[in-house]
Amino acid sequence: MIRAGPALPGFEDWAGLHDLLAQCFGPMEGRIAPPSSFAAMTPDTLRAKAAGEVLILAHDGDRLVGCAFCAPRIDHLYLGKLAVAPLHRRQGVLRRMLAEADAVARRRGLPALVLKTRVELAETHATFAALGFQQTGTEAHPGFDRPTSLAFRRAVALP
Repeated sequence: MIRAGPALPGFEDWAGLHDLLAQCFGPMEGRIAPPSSFAAMTPDTLRAKAAGEVLILAHDGDRLVGCAFCAPRIDHLYLGKLAVAPLHRRQGVLRRMLAEADAVARRRGLPALVLKTRVELAETHATFAALGFQQTGTEAHPGFDRPTSLAFRRAVALP
Protein backbone atom coordinates (compact mmCIF):
# COMPACT_ATOMS: atom_id res chain seq x y z
CA MET A 1 0.00 0.00 0.00
CA ILE A 2 1.26 3.47 -0.91
CA ARG A 3 0.16 6.57 1.03
CA ALA A 4 1.23 10.16 0.48
CA GLY A 5 0.63 13.48 2.11
CA PRO A 6 1.99 16.12 4.41
CA ALA A 7 1.83 14.89 8.01
CA LEU A 8 0.09 11.63 7.09
CA PRO A 9 -2.89 11.10 9.39
CA GLY A 10 -2.31 8.28 11.82
CA PHE A 11 1.37 7.80 10.98
CA GLU A 12 3.47 7.94 14.13
CA ASP A 13 6.22 5.40 13.49
CA TRP A 14 9.02 7.93 13.14
CA ALA A 15 11.48 5.54 14.79
CA GLY A 16 10.52 2.88 12.22
CA LEU A 17 11.00 5.38 9.39
CA HIS A 18 14.40 6.26 10.83
CA ASP A 19 15.28 2.55 10.98
CA LEU A 20 14.24 2.05 7.34
CA LEU A 21 16.44 4.95 6.24
CA ALA A 22 19.32 3.61 8.36
CA GLN A 23 19.03 0.26 6.55
CA CYS A 24 19.24 2.02 3.21
CA PHE A 25 21.69 4.85 3.88
CA GLY A 26 23.89 3.13 6.50
CA PRO A 27 25.77 0.96 3.96
CA MET A 28 26.86 4.15 2.17
CA GLU A 29 28.94 5.19 5.17
CA GLY A 30 32.59 5.13 4.16
CA ARG A 31 31.59 4.72 0.51
CA ILE A 32 30.45 8.27 -0.24
CA ALA A 33 32.03 11.59 0.56
CA PRO A 34 30.81 13.69 2.19
CA PRO A 35 28.65 11.51 4.43
CA SER A 36 24.91 11.46 3.82
CA SER A 37 22.83 14.13 5.52
CA PHE A 38 20.91 11.19 7.02
CA ALA A 39 23.73 10.84 9.56
CA ALA A 40 22.38 13.93 11.36
CA MET A 41 18.71 12.90 11.23
CA THR A 42 16.62 11.62 14.11
CA PRO A 43 13.02 10.46 14.33
CA ASP A 44 12.12 13.99 15.46
CA THR A 45 13.88 15.66 12.51
CA LEU A 46 12.08 13.27 10.15
CA ARG A 47 8.75 14.25 11.71
CA ALA A 48 9.62 17.94 11.20
CA LYS A 49 10.73 17.29 7.61
CA ALA A 50 7.43 15.50 6.88
CA ALA A 51 5.48 18.47 8.25
CA GLY A 52 6.94 20.71 5.54
CA GLU A 53 7.03 18.26 2.64
CA VAL A 54 4.92 15.47 1.15
CA LEU A 55 5.88 12.10 2.57
CA ILE A 56 5.28 8.97 0.51
CA LEU A 57 5.21 5.70 2.45
CA ALA A 58 5.08 2.14 1.12
CA HIS A 59 3.85 -0.68 3.34
CA ASP A 60 3.77 -4.44 2.94
CA GLY A 61 0.98 -5.27 5.34
CA ASP A 62 1.93 -3.49 8.56
CA ARG A 63 5.63 -3.29 7.65
CA LEU A 64 7.10 -0.01 6.39
CA VAL A 65 9.16 -0.90 3.31
CA GLY A 66 9.69 2.36 1.42
CA CYS A 67 9.64 6.13 1.67
CA ALA A 68 10.30 9.34 -0.20
CA PHE A 69 10.17 12.98 0.85
CA CYS A 70 8.81 15.28 -1.87
CA ALA A 71 9.48 19.00 -1.91
CA PRO A 72 7.72 21.16 -4.52
CA ARG A 73 10.03 23.55 -6.36
CA ILE A 74 9.24 26.12 -9.07
CA ASP A 75 9.47 23.72 -12.01
CA HIS A 76 9.70 20.24 -10.47
CA LEU A 77 9.02 17.98 -7.50
CA TYR A 78 12.27 17.21 -5.70
CA LEU A 79 12.54 13.68 -4.30
CA GLY A 80 14.79 13.16 -1.31
CA LYS A 81 15.55 10.34 1.08
CA LEU A 82 14.06 7.88 -1.40
CA ALA A 83 14.48 4.41 0.09
CA VAL A 84 13.23 0.84 -0.29
CA ALA A 85 14.03 -1.82 2.32
CA PRO A 86 16.68 -4.20 0.99
CA LEU A 87 14.43 -7.28 1.19
CA HIS A 88 11.68 -5.49 -0.79
CA ARG A 89 13.77 -4.31 -3.71
CA ARG A 90 12.98 -5.48 -7.25
CA GLN A 91 9.32 -5.98 -6.29
CA GLY A 92 7.88 -2.80 -7.79
CA VAL A 93 7.91 -0.74 -4.59
CA LEU A 94 10.06 2.02 -6.12
CA ARG A 95 7.90 2.13 -9.27
CA ARG A 96 4.73 2.49 -7.16
CA MET A 97 6.29 5.26 -5.06
CA LEU A 98 7.39 7.09 -8.23
CA ALA A 99 3.86 6.73 -9.64
CA GLU A 100 2.58 8.39 -6.46
CA ALA A 101 5.23 11.13 -6.81
CA ASP A 102 4.01 11.67 -10.38
CA ALA A 103 0.45 12.08 -9.02
CA VAL A 104 1.66 14.59 -6.40
CA ALA A 105 3.50 16.57 -9.10
CA ARG A 106 0.47 16.54 -11.44
CA ARG A 107 -1.81 17.83 -8.68
CA ARG A 108 0.62 20.72 -8.15
CA GLY A 109 1.06 21.43 -11.85
CA LEU A 110 4.74 20.43 -11.82
CA PRO A 111 6.10 18.88 -15.03
CA ALA A 112 9.03 16.86 -13.70
CA LEU A 113 10.54 14.80 -10.90
CA VAL A 114 14.13 15.59 -9.87
CA LEU A 115 16.46 13.69 -7.56
CA LYS A 116 20.14 13.59 -6.74
CA THR A 117 22.37 10.65 -6.05
CA ARG A 118 26.01 10.39 -5.13
CA VAL A 119 28.66 9.99 -7.80
CA GLU A 120 29.95 6.77 -6.21
CA LEU A 121 26.60 4.95 -6.44
CA ALA A 122 26.72 3.67 -10.04
CA GLU A 123 24.09 1.00 -9.37
CA THR A 124 21.67 3.72 -8.26
CA HIS A 125 22.36 5.72 -11.44
CA ALA A 126 21.49 2.63 -13.49
CA THR A 127 18.27 2.06 -11.54
CA PHE A 128 17.03 5.59 -12.12
CA ALA A 129 18.07 5.55 -15.80
CA ALA A 130 16.01 2.36 -16.24
CA LEU A 131 13.05 4.24 -14.71
CA GLY A 132 13.28 7.02 -17.30
CA PHE A 133 15.45 9.54 -15.45
CA GLN A 134 18.18 11.36 -17.36
CA GLN A 135 21.27 12.86 -15.81
CA THR A 136 21.08 16.64 -16.08
CA GLY A 137 24.10 17.83 -14.16
CA THR A 138 26.62 17.46 -11.38
CA GLU A 139 27.11 19.24 -8.09
CA ALA A 140 29.97 19.57 -5.61
CA HIS A 141 29.18 19.71 -1.92
CA PRO A 142 30.78 22.60 -0.01
CA GLY A 143 34.49 22.01 0.50
CA PHE A 144 34.86 19.62 -2.45
CA ASP A 145 36.60 20.51 -5.71
CA ARG A 146 35.05 17.61 -7.62
CA PRO A 147 31.48 16.56 -8.33
CA THR A 148 29.98 14.65 -5.41
CA SER A 149 26.43 14.15 -6.69
CA LEU A 150 24.54 13.79 -9.95
CA ALA A 151 21.16 15.35 -10.71
CA PHE A 152 18.51 13.32 -12.54
CA ARG A 153 15.22 14.50 -14.05
CA ARG A 154 12.19 12.75 -15.52
CA ALA A 155 9.05 14.19 -17.03
CA VAL A 156 5.97 13.44 -14.94
CA ALA A 157 4.20 10.38 -16.33
CA LEU A 158 0.67 10.76 -17.58
CA PRO A 159 -2.00 8.96 -15.54
